[in-house]
Amino acid sequence: MTTLTDRHDTAARERLAPAQGSGRWWALVVLAMAQLMVVLDATIVNIALPPAQADLAFSNADRQWVVTAYALAFGSLLLLGGRLSDFFGRKRMFMIGLVGFALASALGGAAQNLELLIVARALQGVFAAALAPAALSLLSTTFTDPVERGKAFGIFGAISGAGGGLGLLLGGVLTEYVSWRWCLYVNLLIAAIAVFGAVRKLHDEPTPARARLDLAGTLTAVVGLVALVYGLANAQTDGWTAGWTLGPVVIGVVVLIAFVVIERRAANPLLPLRVVLDRNRGGSYASIAIAGAGMFGIFLFLTYYLTTVLGFTPVRTGLAFLPMLAGIMLTATTAGSILTPRIGPRPLVPLGALVAAGGMVLLTRLQLDSTYVSGVLPGLIIVGLGLGLVFAPTQNAATSGVEHHDAGVASAMINTVQQIGGSIGTALLSTFAATAASDYLTGRTPSAQAAMQAQMASYHTVFWWSAGFFVLSAIVAAVLFRTGPLDVDPDAPPAMAH
Repeated sequence: MTTLTDRHDTAARERLAPAQGSGRWWALVVLAMAQLMVVLDATIVNIALPPAQADLAFSNADRQWVVTAYALAFGSLLLLGGRLSDFFGRKRMFMIGLVGFALASALGGAAQNLELLIVARALQGVFAAALAPAALSLLSTTFTDPVERGKAFGIFGAISGAGGGLGLLLGGVLTEYVSWRWCLYVNLLIAAIAVFGAVRKLHDEPTPARARLDLAGTLTAVVGLVALVYGLANAQTDGWTAGWTLGPVVIGVVVLIAFVVIERRAANPLLPLRVVLDRNRGGSYASIAIAGAGMFGIFLFLTYYLTTVLGFTPVRTGLAFLPMLAGIMLTATTAGSILTPRIGPRPLVPLGALVAAGGMVLLTRLQLDSTYVSGVLPGLIIVGLGLGLVFAPTQNAATSGVEHHDAGVASAMINTVQQIGGSIGTALLSTFAATAASDYLTGRTPSAQAAMQAQMASYHTVFWWSAGFFVLSAIVAAVLFRTGPLDVDPDAPPAMAH
């Protein structure tokens, strides 16, 4: 006898049927475009900043806020964005995030003063916090078969890893040949295509009865993350001992500890601790956070080397990163996607992180007279091949085996830890670079040559530390990940969970 519940389940599966047909690969294209837009924005604006600064006449100190405004809003609101997608529907939050991000980008592109540009960047961060977790959780709930899931996350992981480099290239081309404003306007084109595809190809599950939002958890998460990211941003410019660095960092850590205590007792927590305490998911969060810190050694300081020492233009700098992006895409879409469903992340992520560390060690041999082909290229390719094996399996593991009503917040966590890891990495590496340069100059006669050698000493220090971050990521992944394939989707229809 068919019960009312059975009929409800059958109806829900019928609504999901299009997502399980051939259309789900088109859904992957839509989700990947949205992810690309968010990841691009982390680096494309860095290229646009110098001409924007000249155009709008703001100081170097103010320039930092164009970057920090985005990081503060994005990093602090991700958990809330992920939970809202679980409550109100992932497709709905995805569409809101896409449209809002595009409009905020248009506002920034049209900005005639610094204040409006900062407001636009903050709004971009707000809508990116709705968009990024919704995209990853839609991917997780659309691809439930382990083999297809491996392929989908391989492609998605490749885009996540390569987007920063693509941002450098696209930013260079747009800045050099059009205008810095098009580094923001370009999001309108990407978002328009993604919105059209989302309406046609994305299919969401029915949302469950809404629980009350965890207000105490939300408040402490936002305040704690804002304070932490703000303090780390100040560390890059003011140093670690400054009051505006130490104060916010300490407040952030204390408030985040209070957040964990609240979440243990909350009836409907913002971040259910079962999501984080699973070994595979915890391993993915920890390893991607540490690897994210190391990645800034590549995108930030290798960019400095290419532009200041080798004299590359913004476009040539972007092109210089293409071999690394090819390496990421190659391993993420082959070994990362084919092997993850069979053997799980435990062998792959440590191997990838160690390979990336080897590439960074090669880059420590760069000198003032090194060339791109013999000096930079081998290390870049090796780093790319390693990172492809880190990104695809960790993003798969971050949402694997999680119940669908927690998929949004599980997806938000991978973005949150990557953002925090990147903030910590940028602050630490900037400090290490400044210390290494000043140590080199101590006792030496000031000259242009000495200044250039001091700069090289700072790059070498950063590359060694980045290698260390990747080694630490490998150790953490080897210890935390479980041996064997990832858990299947607990909420998948029976036919898909084999």
